[in-house]
Amino acid sequence: MKTNGRGPREFKCPTCGRPAEYDGRYFPFCCERCKLVDLGRWFNQEYGIPAEEDQGEEEAPRKPDECA
Repeated sequence: MKTNGRGPREFKCPTCGRPAEYDGRYFPFCCERCKLVDLGRWFNQEYGIPAEEDQGEEEAPRKPDECA
């Protein structure tokens, strides 16, 4: 990413690596196709957010008529 002293001006598309416009319609992607490819990767669980393993006791299941 290059800057011109006032902020970022060039970005690379995270999907294909082509230049993406900062003020572009599909930012940070270069086009709708790359945006949808990325969304598909999330849906297919190719990306993930790491979570901590719960080391404590498991919560007892609630009965359907109990409130949260």
